[in-house]
Amino acid sequence: MLDRLQALADRYEKLSELLCDPDVASDPKRLREYSKEQSDLQEAYEAFTEYKQVSEQLEDAKIMQGEKLDDEMREMVKMEIDELSARKAELDEKIRIVLLPKDPNDDKNVIVEIRGAAGGDEAALFAYELYRMYTKFADAQGWRCELMDLNENDLGGFKEVIFMITGKGAYSKMKYESGAHRVQRIPVTESGGRIHTSTSTVSVMPEVEEVEVEILDKDIRIDTFCSSGAGGQSVNTTKSAVRVLHVPTGIMATCQDGKSQNENKAKALQVLRARISDVRRQEEEAKYAGERKLKVGTGDRSERIRTYNFPQSRVTDHRIGLTLHKLDSVMNGDMEEIVSSLTIAEQAELMERELN
Repeated sequence: MLDRLQALADRYEKLSELLCDPDVASDPKRLREYSKEQSDLQEAYEAFTEYKQVSEQLEDAKIMQGEKLDDEMREMVKMEIDELSARKAELDEKIRIVLLPKDPNDDKNVIVEIRGAAGGDEAALFAYELYRMYTKFADAQGWRCELMDLNENDLGGFKEVIFMITGKGAYSKMKYESGAHRVQRIPVTESGGRIHTSTSTVSVMPEVEEVEVEILDKDIRIDTFCSSGAGGQSVNTTKSAVRVLHVPTGIMATCQDGKSQNENKAKALQVLRARISDVRRQEEEAKYAGERKLKVGTGDRSERIRTYNFPQSRVTDHRIGLTLHKLDSVMNGDMEEIVSSLTIAEQAELMERELN
């Protein structure tokens, strides 16, 4: 591990030299690449630098402990050894986490799709509340949300909503949300006061650049139509909404929330690229399902990942057995405890795999 860290530290320092090179400074592409690479290495470099300093101080303190000292000095040296030993253990744990395999998509923006599933109007109403929860969480992170497509019902629920979250590390925190979300409560449509169970599905996909998934003009079919609002009522008479079909795969994307046909086409293509990439990723993971798939963050939309029980104000994440009794806070975007717990669980799984 220390050899690997030393190699990373050497590369970090080499990048510092390169970023001061006038030739690199005048080349935007190289400057951007080197800056990103150094930024990715910074946490490991700083942790390793402190680890070496603490290790040296600990060795010096242990040598001093073996010398002739008065009682007061001996106690001070013992306290210093205890503090340095504890800090060294903390840094050792941090370094192991930093060195875990990184998800290459973690820093990307995300496209989120939410659909009402089992439960009719109640599922659509819950889909709206999930959308609200995620947008509030995004606001708290300093991210930006952009609506891409929306299909409402007459009660103000969302049959389907697609939106983009833009911000550093968006995928790293949102990727755990893919799956089936179950709600247990008395629906507004229920006159008898009975608790119903409904589900909405969430799919979180990293934004995909054009160079990552090439879509040829000859492989797509584009249809235009009038945008519609709740209940299917037409809200404009111009064909600004766009539906794009990728003929080779049969994957389709629709966008009608933009102000123009060109804007909707660009957004639909963004969604289409993300969907194509997501299908390819799932196909690749399916080949190694038994040995590589993590319990946390598998991205399987059919998997029930979380239950929101309104009568008991309870949220339970079934993947890690986490239960919180603060449903109102979570539905208002306070998701940090859930996300942090899922991140730690995934890191533990990765660490166990590395050790084995």
